[in-house]
Amino acid sequence: MTQRRRILVTSALPYANGPLHLGHILEAIQTDIWVRFQKLRGHECYYVCADDTHGTPIMLKAQSEGITPEQLIAQVNVEHQRDLADMLVGMDNFGSTHSAENKLLCDRMYLIHRDTGYIDKRSVRQAYDEAAKMFLPDRYVKGICPVCATADQYGDSCENCGSTYTPADLKNPISVVSGTTPVWRESEHYFFRLSAFEKFLSEWVGSGAVQESVARKLDEWFSQGLKDWDISRDAPYFGFEIPDAPLKYFYVWFDAPIGYLASLTQLCARTGLKFEDFLAVDSTTELHHFIGKDILYFHTLFWPAVLQAAGMRRPTAVHAHGFLTINGQKMSKSRGTFITARRYLQSFPAEYLRYYFAAKLGAGIDDMDMNLAEFATRLNSEIVGKLVNIASRCAGFITKNSAGRLAPRLEDEPLYGAFVSAGEAIAAAYEARDTAGAMREIMALADRANQYVDSRKPWVLAKDPKTQAEVQIVCTQGLNLFRVLMIYLQPVLPKMAERACAFFQETGWTWTAAATPLLSTAIRAYEPLATRLDPMAVAGLVEPEAAAPEAPAAPTVAIGGASDTVALAAATSVEGNLISIDDFLRIDLRVAKILNAELIVGADKLLKLRIDVGELGEREIFAGIRAAYDPAALVGRLIVVVANLEPRKMRFGTSEGMMLAAGAGGKDIFALSPDSGAMPGMRVK
Repeated sequence: MTQRRRILVTSALPYANGPLHLGHILEAIQTDIWVRFQKLRGHECYYVCADDTHGTPIMLKAQSEGITPEQLIAQVNVEHQRDLADMLVGMDNFGSTHSAENKLLCDRMYLIHRDTGYIDKRSVRQAYDEAAKMFLPDRYVKGICPVCATADQYGDSCENCGSTYTPADLKNPISVVSGTTPVWRESEHYFFRLSAFEKFLSEWVGSGAVQESVARKLDEWFSQGLKDWDISRDAPYFGFEIPDAPLKYFYVWFDAPIGYLASLTQLCARTGLKFEDFLAVDSTTELHHFIGKDILYFHTLFWPAVLQAAGMRRPTAVHAHGFLTINGQKMSKSRGTFITARRYLQSFPAEYLRYYFAAKLGAGIDDMDMNLAEFATRLNSEIVGKLVNIASRCAGFITKNSAGRLAPRLEDEPLYGAFVSAGEAIAAAYEARDTAGAMREIMALADRANQYVDSRKPWVLAKDPKTQAEVQIVCTQGLNLFRVLMIYLQPVLPKMAERACAFFQETGWTWTAAATPLLSTAIRAYEPLATRLDPMAVAGLVEPEAAAPEAPAAPTVAIGGASDTVALAAATSVEGNLISIDDFLRIDLRVAKILNAELIVGADKLLKLRIDVGELGEREIFAGIRAAYDPAALVGRLIVVVANLEPRKMRFGTSEGMMLAAGAGGKDIFALSPDSGAMPGMRVK
């Protein structure tokens, strides 16, 4: 057993001027998976974060909406916490940089910096927008990069070459606020002496605290010499006023990382933990930051120096990741690729996104593309086709043939042992943030489990009364292999793992639970843990935000009282009216057999049915009967369908017919079935 560690983890603070998008969620999920893994291994691990609430953009956004900045950030905080919770991101505390705790810490740390000689006052030449009557923050000035001549770059750094500079260095600068050319005015500013920490930072970077590619990038900045950091801004500015400087405010990048510590302070006040145990210089607690590669400078140079100057411990490690693109493109509202967390969640489960990100994320800082076609294919193949397929093929035999009880032994103990032994390699991949590597290992094991079930064919054995005990042993083996996989996947699929744990009638899993098989115990009836994704529905994520609402459920048929007429709810253009006998005779009603029925992710009313219509072949139809029928109970049932209805393209695919049903709706829907003796393809007279 490894020594128990105490770990504090943060992810970058989302800015409080808008909703969370999938780029934010990528980082939150990566962090959450790592934290859940640490907890599963038995370590004491805490995850804190907060909204980043200060700066000119917040002030201007609030003005444009006719509310105060405080009202804006309060609204956004509620939305951010809701979206993170729905994405199953289990933070131990989510705060705000506009908090009393953060104000107290910012003042305290600044005063220590000032009193120990790490704050300088200097007169600076600063961009001023005469039309807006305000000094402009660095990122509110755009122009041509002074190093590589790339146009449309912000006033603090170039996205193309990575150079850092001041707005005064830009060529052809303009104000983002008014579009006018700024003028330059002198103003007294406060600087943190970052240059004094060059040796300390170089040694820290060389200690392995950052990825190798990040260390190489930092070497470039070290070779240029570190510049002192301007930590003040002039009024008007939404933020904390500097204690000894009226009308001067802390720059947002000074108080934002301190917000990590403020969130920790709130956690300590709520739980009885001690702040000093985490931040003291000699603390044995680990401090890990997860960030995007665009904010490396702040987290790998500025932040460690600020902590050091305040007499606090340095970070154990800073873990950077790359950018997220959608279908090979940057997120863009005009292209429909700017996908918010809420927009995704309205149609699909959080765990599908969590698994996809986990299967793509490595330990480096390479950019990651979310290809929506691959997203659907991967989830259908790996989660539905491989993982839950193991349980769905074995559980029913235990329930039906073995009174819901697992066998007292495994058939293939070496195979189970191989699954257990693979756990350390999977754990090492999780620890190194190589979740893609961990998912590859887990899915390779899933292949082996499916191969085992295929080779033993319990569905064939079950036909012979003499081999019922063998069926129980085979399915016990398969279910135990599935259980090990779900334990390994618990950091990625927490809700699915919780349901799987309940299926086995266990109260919870640790990582070491995989070492011992579950034998001679009762299990519950199996319920589907995942359903297939419809590729067309997934493709709809890149439609504009104002996309059409979910298509209505496939219409049902209400049988009228007269023998020669039928009231069709939607099958003809005369909706709600009676039709003639000639119109009715043109409707080709056939008997069909349901071959497969499944839930549709993102649809509240529909089931997707695969039906056999005899000589007309197999078809796929959608029926609005989800509230009334369990999909599994429909398989094998004979129904009546409209066979000559023009195919209808819906949000989730194309419906090639209509199932007839009657009732008021909701749970009160009754599928029409022919009498016994009917065969698929028969005409209904």
